[in-house]
Amino acid sequence: MKRLAMMVLLLLSVFAIMTGCSSDASSKKEEKDNALIIGIDDKFAPMGFRDENNEIVGFDIDYAKAASEKMGMEVTFQPIDWKTKEAELSSGRIDLIWNGYTITDERKEKVLFTKPYLKNAQVVVTLADSELTKLDDLEGKVVGLQSLSSASDALNAAPIKEKIKTVTEFADNVQALTDLKSGRLDAVIIDEIVINYYMTKEKDTFKVLDESLAPEEYGIGVKKGNEELLEKLQKALDELNEDGTASEISTKWFGEDKVLK
Repeated sequence: MKRLAMMVLLLLSVFAIMTGCSSDASSKKEEKDNALIIGIDDKFAPMGFRDENNEIVGFDIDYAKAASEKMGMEVTFQPIDWKTKEAELSSGRIDLIWNGYTITDERKEKVLFTKPYLKNAQVVVTLADSELTKLDDLEGKVVGLQSLSSASDALNAAPIKEKIKTVTEFADNVQALTDLKSGRLDAVIIDEIVINYYMTKEKDTFKVLDESLAPEEYGIGVKKGNEELLEKLQKALDELNEDGTASEISTKWFGEDKVLK
């Protein structure tokens, strides 16, 4: 009897351990399924950037937080090297690319996209006192842009590209604009939304040429094959449009409702 009792206790202990391990594994899986890691360029104001307190803020940040709440998921923003954004997504290190991410045919081959949510354009910015006034004035000039960005695609598609003296690539727009202000560049190709923000912060520093290079639209990138997440995200975005939340976030950052319905 004593041996039988010991065997029963041993079996109960093993069962308890197995149940506990199963519960822990289930809890970890649920926690993972509930997590949403978003890859961003944290120097891309006003879409996603660090404020004076080093906190990540911006239109896309607020928009993503509101969408994740609709989805019932916990969001984490992961600053990444923008040149490797698609690799970060395909590897599973991030779940979404969401930070002024332009929809292009080339990118559609690599990622799934939500419906466009914001219009943009690639424009040419110079210093306010520059003599440059039109695209043809870039002939023989030194131009900067963010590496592997849609600015690069827009410039490559423009006839003026062949007449530019030098195209210098930067890790982010902040560095490009810094070189423009220091005189090392004659102009920068940049997102219209981005330079409009900087022009409100640094009045009389920049001017934008009237001719733009290319109109475009922002979307959110999802890993190929993850249609379930794409559908869930798009549903949340549609709800944010319907209840007015998207309009409120847009007005906060742009002073008007720019979100595509």
